[in-house]
Amino acid sequence: MKKIFFIFIVLLSFQSYSQSLFGRKPLLNMQDWDKQRVYWGYYLGFNSYDFKFDYDPTYYEKNKNMDVEVSTNIGFNVGLVGNLRLMEYLDLRFEPGLSYTQRNLHFPNIATQGMANREVSSTYLHFPLLLKFSALRTGNVRPFVVGGYSQSLNLSSNYKSKDDNYEGRFRMKQWTANYELGVGVDFYFEYFKFSPSIRGVFGIDDELIRDNNPDSPWTGGIESMKTRGLFVNFTFH
Repeated sequence: MKKIFFIFIVLLSFQSYSQSLFGRKPLLNMQDWDKQRVYWGYYLGFNSYDFKFDYDPTYYEKNKNMDVEVSTNIGFNVGLVGNLRLMEYLDLRFEPGLSYTQRNLHFPNIATQGMANREVSSTYLHFPLLLKFSALRTGNVRPFVVGGYSQSLNLSSNYKSKDDNYEGRFRMKQWTANYELGVGVDFYFEYFKFSPSIRGVFGIDDELIRDNNPDSPWTGGIESMKTRGLFVNFTFH
């Protein structure tokens, strides 16, 4: 009976707290927070990175159904947020952060199993400059969309290495340009603002460094290799 009574009290308290935050007539929290010219925060989250491959038409005609297979893994993100208020519904955000991910590549045109697979582990310093368009605040909830441009520094690119895939070394360019689009929601609590968001990251530049042999089975037929990524971040202000 004591356990049942305790659970009942907790549920009742949670219902009351939720009603005060998000009910029909909620108690408005942090009413003047968004009126600040500049404010700061941080984010934690996870990611899923992929590659988009385009092939040389001549190569592709001879090697149909030989597309590079990409197996994705879940990585993590951590970073800071700087927010500059431009007007009531528009903010400029700078969100420098660190992202870690791993992509496993399989080259089906290579018969030798060990040589056909590559593990591409990447540690990125990510520098997005974004515009945040917020909707009208309703109670303690305010949805938004975000978009902009970013640069990523790949600390694991192997771009200086003279070895290539023939020595088991997969190489990528050090810097990558991207555009980003996403959506999220601001939740206003008594002492902080919590903003979960989901965002797509789309590479603009070809990131692949070709092997020294122009007819390499790993890189010879690839016209471009560009990053595609999905970020889920939880931001606290």
